[in-house]
Amino acid sequence: MTAVDQDQIEHRQDQVHTWGVYGLLAVSCLLTVVAGGLVGSRAEWYAAGALVLAAVLLQLWHGPRRGPRTASWRGTVYYALRWAISFALTWINPFFGFFAATGYFDSDETIVGPWRQRFGLFATALVVAGTQAGGLPFHSVVQWPLFGVMLLTNTAMLGLAGHVAQQQEQRSRDRAVTIAELERTNTALQQALDENAALHAQLLLQAREAGVADERRRLAAEIHDTIAQGLTGIIAQLQVVTNTPDRTLAREHIDRAMKLARHSLGEARRSVQNLAPVALENDGLPEALKKTVVEWSERTGVRAEFTVTGASEQLHAELAATLLRIAQEALSNASRHARATRVGVTLTYLGDEVILDIRDDGQGFDPLAVRERTGTGGFGLDGMRARAERIAGSLTLESERGHGTAVSARVPLVPHDS
Repeated sequence: MTAVDQDQIEHRQDQVHTWGVYGLLAVSCLLTVVAGGLVGSRAEWYAAGALVLAAVLLQLWHGPRRGPRTASWRGTVYYALRWAISFALTWINPFFGFFAATGYFDSDETIVGPWRQRFGLFATALVVAGTQAGGLPFHSVVQWPLFGVMLLTNTAMLGLAGHVAQQQEQRSRDRAVTIAELERTNTALQQALDENAALHAQLLLQAREAGVADERRRLAAEIHDTIAQGLTGIIAQLQVVTNTPDRTLAREHIDRAMKLARHSLGEARRSVQNLAPVALENDGLPEALKKTVVEWSERTGVRAEFTVTGASEQLHAELAATLLRIAQEALSNASRHARATRVGVTLTYLGDEVILDIRDDGQGFDPLAVRERTGTGGFGLDGMRARAERIAGSLTLESERGHGTAVSARVPLVPHDS
């Protein structure tokens, strides 16, 4: 039930409580006039008129009902005076029992105290039962047992109605408590959601910072392993040129220096591309991996093949970028250290996860020996493993001297629109 519906119901109740008294008083007067023969004398007519006027003035003094009222001594006086007037009117004519029934309307809103409310209802039941038995005073012995039956019936009906009203009131209180509890629960849930959102933002920031740190370490390793070594080689070749008078030998060392310079320039460009994978701007991961493998094969002269298995899907941007960088790093390691003649790259979709495998037939190595010697996984393996773990994935390595190397990255499949 909406608040508007509740307001309409309360407004109708206010109208019934206010105009119901006047309406029942008018009905009583009308029936009394129509059955005028039942009034014994002119004095009773005058008395009835005076009492009706007193009832109207009393109702005006009490005022219209606007919203729920609370019991008070003023209301108790009003109820008692109205009961007295209704009793006197029913003594004159039993048709005024309709007006006496107004005591059932508002005893709980006027009389102070629960027992006094019940006393007020019982007093009203006495008057109503008297009118139902033929009117007071009784002129026949039969009216007394009839009065007793009517009184018991009215009292039982009042008790039943009161019991139902108490149950409804209890249900209303229970609903109010339930609503309040739900509101508190919703408030706590909203606070938890806000805290989770703040924690998620914090974790995202930490993940970004960790990614930046990983990228810096990767670039530092790239510069040390490629560009710095290339520059060192160039300097060494140029020093030989400056110290030899042989022009043929000098020319040979200059050619070597130029080759090293071109190679270092290519390595610098590759590092920049790894920093921002432009290959994924216009292509999906399978297309970007295929182009990367083809370009790597053309640059190194090593035969390389790329294969996709399973139903390919467009992956989340972070996931696709991570797998592409792992593939680039693995291919870079193969070209620098493996001395391979053949490389295979496979991208596999398995419903709820994606697997990237890079295999070569190179010279291989002992991973444990490399770790003991360097203190790390070597060959950029720690960086690749950190990338996979950052997106809830894993990276495994299998290698043996003389039997090549296999790198496998396994990550959860997260669609692009997630």
